Amino acid sequence: MSSHPPAPEMPFLPFALPEIGEDEIAEVVDTLRSGWVTTGPKARRFEAAFTEYLGDASLQSIAVNSATAGLHLALEAVGVGPGDEVITTTHTFTATAEVVRYLGADVKLVDIDPATLNIDPAAVEAAITPRTKCLIPVHYAGLAADMTALLAIARRHGLKVVEDAAHALPTTHGGARVGTLASDATVFSFYANKTITTGEGGMLVTRDAALADRARVMRLHGMSRDAFDRFTAKVPSWYYEIVAPGFKYNLTDIAAALGLHQLRRADAFQRRRAELAAAYDEALAGLPLVRPPQPPAGDMHAWHLYVLRLAEGAPIGRDALIERLYADGIGCSVHYIPLHRHPYWRERYGLRDEDFPHSQHAYERTLSLPLYTRMADSDVQRVAASLRRALAG
Repeated sequence: MSSHPPAPEMPFLPFALPEIGEDEIAEVVDTLRSGWVTTGPKARRFEAAFTEYLGDASLQSIAVNSATAGLHLALEAVGVGPGDEVITTTHTFTATAEVVRYLGADVKLVDIDPATLNIDPAAVEAAITPRTKCLIPVHYAGLAADMTALLAIARRHGLKVVEDAAHALPTTHGGARVGTLASDATVFSFYANKTITTGEGGMLVTRDAALADRARVMRLHGMSRDAFDRFTAKVPSWYYEIVAPGFKYNLTDIAAALGLHQLRRADAFQRRRAELAAAYDEALAGLPLVRPPQPPAGDMHAWHLYVLRLAEGAPIGRDALIERLYADGIGCSVHYIPLHRHPYWRERYGLRDEDFPHSQHAYERTLSLPLYTRMADSDVQRVAASLRRALAG
């Protein structure tokens, strides 16, 4: 570690913090007092509010206890299984790919576009085989992947598309919200560091009624009727049937209570994140850094992450730079250690760093700076000052 100590008067600046207000707290307390703490009326309200927020009444929203659960349910519902291949990016968290293995299918990892760090459509098309069943694009850091190109590829090859939108609320592509595009399903995350939070949680969104019905059944043990209906019915309704070996993926009303108010603040949260990102852009201008790509004109970036890359010839390496920031009392992270670097994926599929040159190069040079709505403008300046000192050579 560097011997450069943090200034004693400066508290540690964490990488991420949720913004929980009094409305969220009151709603959770109301839930606790109501006696309905598992999946119930507030989860239903949250689902309805989410569909309304996306602005497309043809959609169905299905609340789940994590985005990982949502991805698993979506892939199961579109029929992914043994013998199938699913294409996704190596530049993601393992959850995107591990759900494919839950179902006994194989993962085909591809490289990224070096400009956007999103999945490269040309690499996707080159990876398609007769076994390819589905594509999982990831909207990295809150910037939409090139869904126009990816959906066209999927249509040409008869592939299902399940979007990993864990970073992408609210993000747009071609002026349309992610979640309303022409994919089979989209899955959002409400983990603690995401753009809105329910602590743990997620939402599966689809226009496909059969997919939605299957996901609802599999979300709660493969039961033929929803537990909420059984326990709120005014006539005896104890009977149910197990129609499939399902999962335990329901979102609780306690979590949904948070989500109801977080969702109302989603647009304001995005505006603040965009302000902070713009402040970083300005404060870091002229340093040997590659700042994050901007969205196309007219589109919205969710700014879940602010990801920097060290420019060629920078006087310090990425790992040493992170140590300097931590020594200054500033938290940061790396998104991501690509999947091809991890023992399970590397060994199972015989992957090499040189198979993914753009992801590998990005991994060696990227770091994610603190970015969350509770940050003050002065926090951005503090991070920028620390970076300037570290990069002074």
